[in-house]
Formats: sequence, structure tokens, C-alpha cells
Amino acid sequence: MAVEPIERVPAESPGHGMLRFQEPRTGFTILVGPPEADPDLWRRNMDGALEAYRRFGAEEALEYDDVIDGASTSLFFVALDPDGQVVAGVRAEGPHKQVDEMRAVASWAGLDGDPAFRRMVADQIPDGVIECKAGWVARDSEHRHALADWMSRACVHAALLLGARYTSAHSPEHALNLYRSSGANVAWWIPPSSYPDDRYRTFAIWWDMETYSSVATEPQAEILEIELSQLAEDIPLPRIAWAQVKGLA
Repeated sequence: MAVEPIERVPAESPGHGMLRFQEPRTGFTILVGPPEADPDLWRRNMDGALEAYRRFGAEEALEYDDVIDGASTSLFFVALDPDGQVVAGVRAEGPHKQVDEMRAVASWAGLDGDPAFRRMVADQIPDGVIECKAGWVARDSEHRHALADWMSRACVHAALLLGARYTSAHSPEHALNLYRSSGANVAWWIPPSSYPDDRYRTFAIWWDMETYSSVATEPQAEILEIELSQLAEDIPLPRIAWAQVKGLA
């Protein structure tokens, strides 16, 4: 299984100024960069996320109005199909310097798991912790399952690109196996929250860049190795302190 070498997006293409590579299973183009690298692509990503979240009546969790200006997002990932349509995406915030900077902390505010969640984030901050949010996949894509797997892998890419050891997130119960497949751990000692409402049992999860490959499923670990081999060079982009990731994966 091989991917095209990572390269700059040509000036005439969407995502100029971002990085581009191919998702191995679908061949779809993946673009990575900060929102200001392509404001139109950023908005298309967030509008796709809003449509996806609305299908489940969970748009509150997206915090669309608060984040659409892109100021809180360090980088975002999008998958483009052969027609140039945005069919999946995810965004990352951080690295965080204070516990209260992490949006997920608010999901447990006042609940039994609040102190434990805050303590977990506080322990991670010295080694670098980011947060992945707004993951989505187009409902009508024939490659929906492969794109969902890719979206979960992007949570690993984001931490390595931003120079953090940890990615933290929260996941509804039905999606836990998806995130575990790319190396996520579930914080079972933290009681789940009902975020964004009582229909959901939402769990705290995290990826550790020193151990994720031993937690991930074999197929996901193989693809992660392929993709990360393309992200191993220190390529500067606006606002992103790209990490030297050779030897970490």
C-alpha cells in the first residue's frame, strides 16, 4: 500500500499553501493546514460538519458560531473526492497551556468525572496536549467507513504535526471502537458525560504518541506508518510549529 509523496498544493488547486497526500484505501486527496491557508475550504469543511451533526440533532457539540472564524483552530484536515468535494474532515486545537483552554473539559463541568478529567489534562499539559474536534464523514460517500478510519487516524497526525505527545477528545459510546482502532485509550475511570444531551454517553479518550501504535489495530497501524512516513519532514506552514516526527511513530 503506497501513497503519493507529500507535496505543496499547486497554486491553481484548492488548498494552496496546505500539505497534500493521498489516503491509501480510497485514493482521495487529504489536505492539511491552518484555516487561513484556505478560508473557503475551511468553511466548506465546517459546513459539512454542521450538516452531519444536524442529522443527529447534535449541532450544539460543534460550537459552529464560536469556531467558524478559525481563530481557535491550529490546523484542520479535509478529504477531497475525485470531484473536489469535501467529504470528511476534523480540526485540532492546541497545544494547550491551561486546563480550561480545552473545550472537552466543559463537557464534564459539575459532573462526577469533572475532577478526574481535569487532573488527566493537567498531567498531559507538560508534554503537550491537543484536542481533536468536529470529526465528520459525508453520509452519502461510498467510502464512508474508510473515511471514518482516516478521520480517527488524523487525531494521531495532528499531535505529531503540532509537536504534542497527547491528543485528547471525547467520544460517544458507539464510536469508541473507531477511535481505539487508531490507538486511542478510553479513560474508564472517568464517568461518562451526557454531552451534548441525555441521548448520549460520552467518554473521555486520548492518544499517547509513545504508545498509540501498540494500541491500534494492525490494519490501522500499517496505514498510520505509511501516512506518517510522508509527514516526517519538518515543513513550515503558517501558525503551525511542525514537529520533527522521525522515530516517534
